[in-house]
Amino acid sequence: MKLSEIKAGQTVRIEKLEASTLKSRLMSMGMIKGTKVKVLQSAPFGDPMAVSVRSYVLSLRLADAENIQVSSITE
Repeated sequence: MKLSEIKAGQTVRIEKLEASTLKSRLMSMGMIKGTKVKVLQSAPFGDPMAVSVRSYVLSLRLADAENIQVSSITE
């Protein structure tokens, strides 16, 4: 599933970043395989979305979140 499909309040684990112009930038900000990401909220029309990564909050456009494959975390 893609990060853009995740609802606010859910925590997921990054599985893969697909090729994009922002891939290396996202990876340098800690968006790497195995990292837990919590979706905090989305703007009224869903774009952009705020996610918690490691110790900070990152704002992502839906088009960029489409390139991030995630899996659900079972606790």
